[in-house]
Amino acid sequence: MILEVATLHIKEGLSAEFETNFKKAEGIISSMKGYISHQLKKCIEARDKYVLLVNWETIEDHEIGFRTSNEYQEWKALLHHFYEPFPTVEHYK
Repeated sequence: MILEVATLHIKEGLSAEFETNFKKAEGIISSMKGYISHQLKKCIEARDKYVLLVNWETIEDHEIGFRTSNEYQEWKALLHHFYEPFPTVEHYK
């Protein structure tokens, strides 16, 4: 199992809208091959900052299966315009 860790900095004042869109996006990621589970955690100290934790069966399920899929284009349309700067994403085992 691989843990994807993404640090998300949301543009100031857009957290509520981001959370609404993320609820829609959860259905996308959870339907992908190799997806196991995820958590979105809001930072206590820094407003508009989150960490996204996603468990995948393999790194390829994330980087190839998800990121090259049509579903990823939907995910991107729902969420990417909220980020500033673009998230740092790392993988752990």
